[in-house]
Amino acid sequence: MKNEEFNWKTTDGLNIYAKEWKASTPIAVIGLVHGLGEHINRYNHLASYFTKKNYTVIGYDQRGHGQSEGKRGHTPDIDSLLDGISQLLVEVELRHPDLPVFLYGHSMGGGIVLNYVLRRHPTIAGAIVTAPWIELAFQPSSSLVILGKIMRFLHPKFSQPNDLDTGHLSHDPNVEKDYLADPLVHNKVSSALGIGMLEAGKWLLAFKGKVNIPLLIMHGTDDQITSAQASERFAAQLSGDVTFKSWEGLYHEIHNEIQQDQIFSFANKWMSAYLP
Repeated sequence: MKNEEFNWKTTDGLNIYAKEWKASTPIAVIGLVHGLGEHINRYNHLASYFTKKNYTVIGYDQRGHGQSEGKRGHTPDIDSLLDGISQLLVEVELRHPDLPVFLYGHSMGGGIVLNYVLRRHPTIAGAIVTAPWIELAFQPSSSLVILGKIMRFLHPKFSQPNDLDTGHLSHDPNVEKDYLADPLVHNKVSSALGIGMLEAGKWLLAFKGKVNIPLLIMHGTDDQITSAQASERFAAQLSGDVTFKSWEGLYHEIHNEIQQDQIFSFANKWMSAYLP
């Protein structure tokens, strides 16, 4: 599998790290959007699977994450995150102007992809989201939420630990071990990002309308980080070509569970139905 690293600049001057995993004879492109605190190279195995199925994969480290610049775990507002997806699609178009494109977002990345699809109406072949941050699977401390709302206006970059339960990423203990040892992983979330994502999730749950592209939402039923029930409610209130797939007993990172090949195969078959 050949890959290429490249960069782009945000409108406020941050250097963004991006990577392309190249299929030998690509039939489509997957634009990959990662979750909170992590980075795109945690998806090397996903990219390896899909490049063998003739999908080129292009992803990027979101601002404040991985090898991209910016204060760890901070973004000024949700529009800045949506702009990241816009630039990803620009880079995909420059490299592969004649290929269909699917967005694939996980956790925070999944919530952002959903907001992007419904707010900005991209012309793409479809979108896949896994364990999207629509609602958390736990009730965040009301005092911390109030503090976050106050600090978003007084000091938007004010950061706190994200309190992620790493033991519930996957049933595979090596996933947690590697996550904790990864120098590019962090546990920070700023007041602007945290409150912005909570509000973006509420916006999704208030949305009742049509999705103009095919949409696949997948969630593990034992996810203790983001709510599988919220994903199912959200999918049920949409009209259009929407598929909700629950994975019984799986934790948050379904792509890192022992059953990962089943998840990848399901996504591959779903995308295949929308190829020319």
